Amino acid sequence: MSKKIKQWMTGLLVASILIMPQSASAILLKQGMSGAEVKKIQTELKNLGYFKYHTATGYYGSITKEAVKAYQKAKGLAVDGIVGNKTYSALFGSTNTTASNTASTNTSLKGALDWFKTVQYIFPRGKNAKVTDIKTGKSFMIKRTFGTNHADVETLTKEDTIIMKEIWGGYSWERRAVVVEVDGHLIAGSMTAMPHAGVDAQPAVQVVNNRSGGYGRGQNLDAVKNNGMDGHVDIHFLNSRTHGTNTMQKIHQDKVKEAAAYIAKK
Repeated sequence: MSKKIKQWMTGLLVASILIMPQSASAILLKQGMSGAEVKKIQTELKNLGYFKYHTATGYYGSITKEAVKAYQKAKGLAVDGIVGNKTYSALFGSTNTTASNTASTNTSLKGALDWFKTVQYIFPRGKNAKVTDIKTGKSFMIKRTFGTNHADVETLTKEDTIIMKEIWGGYSWERRAVVVEVDGHLIAGSMTAMPHAGVDAQPAVQVVNNRSGGYGRGQNLDAVKNNGMDGHVDIHFLNSRTHGTNTMQKIHQDKVKEAAAYIAKK
């Protein structure tokens, strides 16, 4: 085996170790990545005085890496410039805990609940929920696996995927009003049924080629395996936003209102 091939294999092994999640809800952000979650990290670091660039860009470059390292050093964390679960929890843990505790003291919350203030804590990454389409009354199970501005979710089983496709008439970007039931809470949502940004046959979070939905090469956002679906689908809630453009879509918000009206009649 040539020296060049050995070096390539060693680099591949190291990369795999760095990005392999400990669980379906593992968080890992590092240099070279981009998106809404990176922008969220930059914004928080800027608020704390560590991120020195004039604006949050959404790209995890050297400036972001140095800001993360400075924060990690100040907090007594492992200084590697990578935002994993511990660094993420240090940045947002106190806020999440407060909001989560607030939500847990309110039993059976119902209706259009604010995504940023309430829903993201009631429905955290790794949490299962039941989705009911208000037009057909059909239900199926999902797990929230990714997403910051809204919930990125995956069906739990192949049977759940079949039901989802029956409701939408196949994979579709159509927005439909749904009720998301989690821990007794009935939350108004707007859901699409187009899997994207993942490959079911490949490990979650690793960088892969040919991600679903035409997303090409990137982080594999498919954590629930053998469910007959490549990647994840989206559920929006009150005041949630898109990941790519960070905008609130009226069509999603209209469907949330429709679902809330349905819940109010129950």
